[in-house]
This record gives sequence, C-alpha cells and structure tokens, in this order.
Amino acid sequence: MADFEKPIVTVDVVPLTIHQDRLKVLVATRPNEPFAGRPALIGGWIHTDEDATAGDAARRVLRDKVGITQLYVEQLSTFSGPDRDPRGWSISVAYSALTPYERIEASVDRGATRLMAVEDAVGLPFDHDLIVSAAVGRLRGKGAYSDLPARLIDGDFTMSEIHGAYQTALGERLNWDAFRRKILERGFIEEAEGKRRIEGATKPGQLYRLKPGIAVFDRRL
Repeated sequence: MADFEKPIVTVDVVPLTIHQDRLKVLVATRPNEPFAGRPALIGGWIHTDEDATAGDAARRVLRDKVGITQLYVEQLSTFSGPDRDPRGWSISVAYSALTPYERIEASVDRGATRLMAVEDAVGLPFDHDLIVSAAVGRLRGKGAYSDLPARLIDGDFTMSEIHGAYQTALGERLNWDAFRRKILERGFIEEAEGKRRIEGATKPGQLYRLKPGIAVFDRRL
C-alpha cells in the first residue's frame, strides 16, 4: 500500500457579536508559530481521542482556549489546500458562532481575546480573512429572513433594540415600519413582562423575547 502524507486537520471558529453598535469578530493572539504574536481566529487541532465530531472540537477549543461556552455554533464551510498553512497541506472545518457581547465579555476583560470590527479583519494569518468574510456573508445572507441576528441580543429586548441589531448585523438600514410589521405578523417574537426606556425615546418601550425555535420571514424588509 502506498504511503500518503496526512493533511493537517483543524477547526476554526468565527465568533461574531455586536459591540459599540458595530459587528465584530472575536480573535486571539497566537502563542506559537506559525504566526506567533498575531491575532487570528480561535482554532486548534481535532483531537481524535476526545472529539466525537468536528463540532465537538470547535466547542472544546472555545472552552479550553478562551473559556467560552454555550454559544450558538453553526458549521460554515471547509477550507483546504496546500498553501493555507506553512506547515503543509491542511483542512480546516470552520464554524460561525453568534453571541451576545455579554457572554464573551469576561474573556475580553481577561485579555485572552480581543474584538475586531469585521471590516478591519484583514491581514489575518492562514486564510482567516476569507473565513471571516464567509461567516459575515452567511449571517447577512440568512439573517435577512431568519432570527439569526436576534441571537446577538442578550435577554429581552425592545423593538428598537432588535431593529438596531438587525441593521448592524446586516450592514444596512431597514425601514422601521416594515421591519416591525414583518416580525409581528410572522409571530417571530412575543411580548415579555415589563418595559424599558431607551435613550432618546419619549416613553418606555415594550419588552419582547424570541419564541422557541427558528422563525423565517420575508427577506424584503
């Protein structure tokens, strides 16, 4: 039987969040070569002795390297080739993770990670620029007709807050009346107890929460 060189097999995670009204990606400084000292996506080798799936590897890497758990993680794509890693022919199974900032704030405060605006995520090691771009494209492509951008909000929210989250996530302005009508018509959210005053508002806004499951509505907001 012929001997073949084994490829490098890793996972990379693109945690996306909203911070200071901008869509940002969580990155970590690489401790080792190649590219030691440079910001990069959070990733690592697949451990065949403990990872039942690549998704398990992604969650383990987030937990062990930066102390983050309980993120919404979705497989993004597979990136491969002989030139993406100077160590040799490599395969990376990439995942997109959407999270409210509050769930990763402790990691940022400890200095284990830092946030980078997605439009500034250029010049990253390997092909991480391409992976970030793919994750943002997935969010903006699916986000216009699903509840994905709402996963960037922590807890209950006002209509103004979810409208702002969608605009930030999608990178475009959305007509307020059409947005509000679409979400309410499709049963996408439900009223929660209480109201909250938003800065600049003349009166407190009703609080809402997501209904269980994933809701889909018209792209044309």
